[in-house]
Amino acid sequence: MRRPRWIATLVLALAVAAGFAALGQWQLERAVSTGTVVNDQTEQVRPLAEVAQPQSPVIETQAAQRVTVPGHFVASGYDVLGDRLNDGAGGFWVIGQFAVDSPADTYLAVALGWTADADSALSVARALAADAGGSVSETLVGRYLPTEAPVLSDDQKPLVGVESLSGGALQTTMSVSSLINRWTEFDQAADVYGGYVVTDASPAGLETISSPEPQRSVELNWLNIFYAAEWVVFAGFAIYLWYRLVRDTWEREQEEAADNAPDARVG
Repeated sequence: MRRPRWIATLVLALAVAAGFAALGQWQLERAVSTGTVVNDQTEQVRPLAEVAQPQSPVIETQAAQRVTVPGHFVASGYDVLGDRLNDGAGGFWVIGQFAVDSPADTYLAVALGWTADADSALSVARALAADAGGSVSETLVGRYLPTEAPVLSDDQKPLVGVESLSGGALQTTMSVSSLINRWTEFDQAADVYGGYVVTDASPAGLETISSPEPQRSVELNWLNIFYAAEWVVFAGFAIYLWYRLVRDTWEREQEEAADNAPDARVG
């Protein structure tokens, strides 16, 4: 092991092992960075116009952000959604169409409140529609969430005895693309936000929809951790390979020395 060529080989093996170790450290850093929470400021209320733009999908940095937005509700845009859970209890949402002040001719879907009773939900929706005739300006505060996927008519769950305010089957998903087809006060020139807002406060007769702060626990990327472990094994193998080469050479020299030695004779 103290021969110059094996010392040089050891230095080379250590350099290779260091390279493998560096790659393993990089994989560990990737495992943490890919699990880092993207938006940790969701509870800071921000103007919706600063968070998102109309006609755009909700990206990860925008989802669950608490926002504020001024405007007024559209009387014809109130409706009810079925099969909505609130802290595990099944029931109904009352939803609305909100015309934002800026940019003009832009609309936002809003989830106002929850109730376990269909008749109560329909009653509250009708009362809100009647009170919205004057288009009273107000400022909403709530959590901005991504739109849900629309449900095809063939997959729509029938709710016996329950019909939406706009007529037809009661929807069960908060799908912006489906809602704009039902909003009578909406034309092709109008814009709409890609997500919807769950309000912090609910109208009388409804319970506030549970919309808790998103969990921010960082989940590691186990695939990157597996790769990091592989690089550690490779680094160890580089040192082990040097050791085996040295030992094999030593054993071969010992065998050659034994073969070349004079035979020991017993007198």
